[in-house]
Amino acid sequence: MPTADSPYVPLLAPPPGPVGRALWFAFRSGEILVARTEAAMELVRCAELAEMGLAAERTLYLGTYREEHCFVAELPPDAPVPAGLEPQGLRALFGAVEEPLAALAGRAFQLMEWDRNHQFCGRCGAPTTVRTDERSRQCPGCGLTSYPPVAPAVMVLVTDGRRMLLARKPMWQEGRYSAIAGFVEPGETLEDTVRRETREEVGVEVGKLRYFASQPWPFPHSLMVAFIAEYAGGEVRPDGVEICEAGWFEPERLPKLPPRISIARRLIEAVAAELRGR
Repeated sequence: MPTADSPYVPLLAPPPGPVGRALWFAFRSGEILVARTEAAMELVRCAELAEMGLAAERTLYLGTYREEHCFVAELPPDAPVPAGLEPQGLRALFGAVEEPLAALAGRAFQLMEWDRNHQFCGRCGAPTTVRTDERSRQCPGCGLTSYPPVAPAVMVLVTDGRRMLLARKPMWQEGRYSAIAGFVEPGETLEDTVRRETREEVGVEVGKLRYFASQPWPFPHSLMVAFIAEYAGGEVRPDGVEICEAGWFEPERLPKLPPRISIARRLIEAVAAELRGR
């Protein structure tokens, strides 16, 4: 059943027989087909993609969203776009449809990519088969089981009194800053990664950590886990590779921030509001 937190119910297989009109996450060359109006953006809804003249190279059943059956489909790169639809980058959905639906679109894309990339066993090269008891593919020859990958990453906003430490990557537009972030390495805890990343990227040590929130990030298959950390010492020194500029900012004088679809924006704004109340 859907919960108060999520209207999505993950399932492995549809019920027997036709499911009727369903919600389709239809991707062509990494872009999703949508219908756009002045007021909204709508996803494809139909019983079968063939109704719209489309033939999928692969489809996966996802479960239900607000009790509506959901599928993801990969279309050929040269598939014609039906009248009334247009291809859009996945990021375009964030902010254009309700957040749980945008998150499900990201999940759909990740599962489709995983399914395509694991048609054959990475150990012995034999064709894999879909397991029916869990979301995985298994090699009937050597038994290797492949699961959809998730790459954990951390984000940390370091505070010192009423100041926040923000940093800028070289490829970002001038003036845009964000919190520090990096991927978890094998054998690390999330806390280990927070301390290593702040030390490596800006030369700062952190003390007490406080969990903020997490966000799946399907570019390509990350899970961002955000923390707030107390400054414990060190001079701010950007590493010159990952970070080109870094500095302390008070909540009343924030620089240009990341877009609202990212957890970084929510993290910075939440901490800034907390600090303004002090």
